[in-house]
Amino acid sequence: MLDDILSEKLSAIKESGLSRKLRLISSSPAAKVIIDNKKFINFSSNNYLDLSGSKEINAAACEAVEKYGFGGTSSRLVGGHLSVHEKLETALAKFKNKKAALLFASGYQTNLGVLSALGSIENTCIIMDKLNHASLWDGAKLSKARIFVYEHCDMDSFESVLKRAKDYKLKLAVTESVFSMDGDFVPLQDFTELCLKHDAVSILDEAHSTGIFGKEGRGLADEYGVSDKIDITIGTLSKAFGAQGGFVCASQSLIDYLVNKCRAFIYTTAVSPAIAGAALKSLEIIKKSGDKRAMLLNNAKYLKEKLVSIGFKTGDSRSQIIPVITGGIEQTEKLSKILFKNFIFAPSIKPPTVPESQARIRISLTAGHAKSDIEKLLKIIKMI
Repeated sequence: MLDDILSEKLSAIKESGLSRKLRLISSSPAAKVIIDNKKFINFSSNNYLDLSGSKEINAAACEAVEKYGFGGTSSRLVGGHLSVHEKLETALAKFKNKKAALLFASGYQTNLGVLSALGSIENTCIIMDKLNHASLWDGAKLSKARIFVYEHCDMDSFESVLKRAKDYKLKLAVTESVFSMDGDFVPLQDFTELCLKHDAVSILDEAHSTGIFGKEGRGLADEYGVSDKIDITIGTLSKAFGAQGGFVCASQSLIDYLVNKCRAFIYTTAVSPAIAGAALKSLEIIKKSGDKRAMLLNNAKYLKEKLVSIGFKTGDSRSQIIPVITGGIEQTEKLSKILFKNFIFAPSIKPPTVPESQARIRISLTAGHAKSDIEKLLKIIKMI
C-alpha cells in the first residue's frame, strides 16, 4: 500500500516539473568536477574560498584522527566532549566576538536546535523574514512558539510586526545576513537598531557571509560594525570553511541553556574530531585570505554586471551568490540542461526552495573559479 501511495505522489511531483534527482560527482566538489567521466565547471558549490580539499586542511584532519580517532563515539554530554571540540568552540567565539560557542553536526541541525529550544520558552514569539532558510523555519515550527512574518528585508514591515508582538516576554527576531538563494543583504544596521528599540533578541544566520565579508572574514555583522549588537550568531563549517557542521556563538548563559535544553545537541553524537581539527585549520587560513575574498567579490560584481547587460534578472545580489531568475520551471530546466551539455554544472532551483514564479539558476562563485570559467559561462548564456 505504501509504495502505491508513494508512486502516486512521485508521479504528481514529476508532472508538475518539480521532480528532483541526485547527480553523481566522482571527484572533489571543487570548481571543476567529474560527472559521467567528463570534466565540468561547477557553479553550484558553496566552497566559497576553495578550501575543501586543501592539503593543509587534509593534514590537520589526519592529525586529529591520529590523536582522537575518527568517530565522535557518543554525545558530548555522555563522553564525546574532546579537547579539540573545546578548542574550536573557543576559537569560533573569539572570531565572532562572543563569549562562548557550541558545535553542532550541521548548519541545519544548529538552526533547528537553537530555535526549537529557545522558542519553547513560555511566552515567546519568533519573528521571521519571509525568505529565511528552511532550517530556520523548521526550527521555529518545531518550537510551537507563535510565529510572526515580515516582508523580505523590509524594515517597515519588520517594525510593524515588532509592535504587534509587544506583549510577548521573549521576542526572537531571526534573519539571514546574506540570503542563500538571492545573495542579497539584510539591512543590518536598521535590523539591529529596531531589535534594541523593541527589546527583541537578534538572531543572525551568517552561513553565507562568514569567511567572505568583514575583517578576517568574520561576517557581514563585522562588515557593518554591529557584531556587538547581535545577540546570537549562527554559522556553518560546510561553506567557506570547506569542512562540515554548524555552530552558534552567544553569551555563556545561552550556551549553557542549550547544553541543558537543546535536543538537537543533547541527543546526537559529537562532531568527528577529524572535522573539528580540519575546521580549526580552516579558520586559521580564512583569517589570512583577504586577497581571495577581494578576488571573489570582484569576480561576482563583474559576472552580475555582464548578466544584467545581457538581459537577465539577478535580483539584489551583492555577494558571491548570483541568481539568474528565469521565472518558469520549464525555462529554468531548459537553461540548466543547455549549460550541462556545454560542461557547466548549474542545477535548476525550483519551488518550494524558492517562491512560485521565481525559479532560477543559482550561480555560486568560488575563489577556485578562473576568469576563463566565468567567460565560458557568459558566452553560453549569451548564446541562449
